[in-house]
Amino acid sequence: MSVRATAQALAELASSIQAHAWDLAVATVEEGLRDDQLPSLQRLGRLGQLGDMPTFIAELGRELVAPEPERLRRGSPLAAQARDHAREREALGFAPRDVVTELLLLRRVLWRFVSERAAQLDAEDVLVVERRLNDTVDRLVTECVVAYFDRATSELAHEARHDQLTGLLHHQAFVRGLEHELERARRYGHGLALAFVDLDRFKEINDTLGHPEGDRVLQKVSQAFRDSLRGSDLAGRMGGDEIAAFLVEADEESAPRLLARVQDRLDELIELGELPAVCAFSAGIAFFPTEATDADALFRVADARLYEAKRFRRA
Repeated sequence: MSVRATAQALAELASSIQAHAWDLAVATVEEGLRDDQLPSLQRLGRLGQLGDMPTFIAELGRELVAPEPERLRRGSPLAAQARDHAREREALGFAPRDVVTELLLLRRVLWRFVSERAAQLDAEDVLVVERRLNDTVDRLVTECVVAYFDRATSELAHEARHDQLTGLLHHQAFVRGLEHELERARRYGHGLALAFVDLDRFKEINDTLGHPEGDRVLQKVSQAFRDSLRGSDLAGRMGGDEIAAFLVEADEESAPRLLARVQDRLDELIELGELPAVCAFSAGIAFFPTEATDADALFRVADARLYEAKRFRRA
């Protein structure tokens, strides 16, 4: 077959694939439902079962005629769509293996479609079609797998640094962040403020209202801190009912303003009945560089002031 005839045959095959994209997507779904190969499909309606398959099939048709390695480069529209497809499938309960199996079933259906029309092509052209189909499906699979691992890695990294109950940084991650910002403050001559907070009468809340209510109070207070901080500031759970926050490039009014915003928010929640009336906190504040020059010293100063604030409240 001449080069021109080959190109014409491939173009006709690609057009046929694109024209039958919907039917081929339906055939892929039916393949997945057969023998329960993809049980997750059973829970979805037909549109949900099809997902982005018609789009992928149309793109495979284009790849047969004019292969473009850049078409599925990282960040390209089709690569982004493949990743979105994987995330959407996972949200619907598909395991990573199911997402890959779905694309492999698509390859099987497409190859069956091509085989039925192989008489239009010579042996070499059939091999070209097979290679191009395989290469494109392989790239789709790769993008879906990468999407899964990107999300899983991101979640693991988040969980490694954050307290599970409150969503705040855990003690070690907070201290590391504080030490990093102190180094930056030394380099550029900025101030930094540390606020150290302890909930008042928290034991009473746990004893009278129960530990689930105590957990909910901690979550609400932690959310109030997150909502009150600037994007450059961080808060962490130091343990039990103790919360700390540091404010970068701060003056001596920055931390008191933060605590006032948090208190206002807690007062709103108490008024709305979302927090018990006894919910309150005491706080100690320390400043870098005027009062302490490292993280341990900042915590010692803030802790001493927190203790004095507690004594004052009890008096």
